[in-house]
Amino acid sequence: MNRLRIRLTDVSPLVGLAIAVAAAALSLPALILGVALVAAVLAAVHHAEVVAHRVGEPFGTLILALAVTVIEVGLILTLMQSDPERSVTLARDTVFAAVMVILNLLMGLCLMVGAIKHHEQRFQRTGMGAALATLTVLTVVTLVLPNYTSSAPGPLYSPEQLGFVAVASLWLYATFALVQTVRHRGYFLPDGAEQDEPEVHAPPPTGARTAVSGGLLLASLVAVVLLAKQLSPTIGGLLANAGAPAAVLGVVIAAMVLAPESLAAIRAAHANRLQTSLNLALGSALATIGLTIPAVALLSIITGMPVALGLSDKSAVLLFLSLIVASQTLANGRTTVLQGAIHLTIFAVYLFTTFVP
Repeated sequence: MNRLRIRLTDVSPLVGLAIAVAAAALSLPALILGVALVAAVLAAVHHAEVVAHRVGEPFGTLILALAVTVIEVGLILTLMQSDPERSVTLARDTVFAAVMVILNLLMGLCLMVGAIKHHEQRFQRTGMGAALATLTVLTVVTLVLPNYTSSAPGPLYSPEQLGFVAVASLWLYATFALVQTVRHRGYFLPDGAEQDEPEVHAPPPTGARTAVSGGLLLASLVAVVLLAKQLSPTIGGLLANAGAPAAVLGVVIAAMVLAPESLAAIRAAHANRLQTSLNLALGSALATIGLTIPAVALLSIITGMPVALGLSDKSAVLLFLSLIVASQTLANGRTTVLQGAIHLTIFAVYLFTTFVP
């Protein structure tokens, strides 16, 4: 059975890529695209865990976060260039949706799943506090401050401001990655309780297996994004017919692209490896802003395409609420089912007010 599972996870990324390429020339049913997308997501989770087991924490989670975010950036830029008039707010909506999905839905599910099985879980609060502080600065500077500057009207930065914010975002993320992987790596490693898990002590995969899984991980993520792009018009049409606001498309894109990381994080929490889950969650949020905003800013400056980054008052309130609650959740290094329920409730409020503004 194990051999069958490995064989399927090795084949599904290539099948997903083939279906995505075929869908660009042929009209394939949405059901086939959806099944291929789910298979590619599951394959990405499997191969990400193989690579993470080989390289260890926190490098494994960083690799997955960077890989997903780089391809997410490609998807956003492609969609922006294909329809510039309707894409003025696409980057903002997608980045904000990704932050809300990660801070509330993903963290909430991880905390809930872990607490139901293990009652109370622990993590290193020093590293998570540093990650949340970095995320707070990035989100406020990129998504809130544009509403209060005067060089450009509305929720937009001027080209000079956009360039400065892009450099600052990239600098902050690069500094965080250096701290996480080199200078203070110990702050992001699992504690002793997590190290006792049998899964942690399983023999690491061979170098050849890791190389194959690394290539298949990249293929899986490319397939996820290409399939998501193919499904976006169908989903957009369904949302438009249902009368859903335009911001809902950003939620759907974020949820599809973040699916591999989300499944990996939830599985880690269930295995009592909450540190790994939080590394994935907060690392993904940081990579999303730290890489997406500079790429979008560069495209805007080169092409002259306007990009609205400032959030509405309602969205800014929900962002501040999420950051404040997350700081309380990560304050003492322990979590219970209550924190999970709180974050899931915030996400439910965000989702409901997105559909019913």
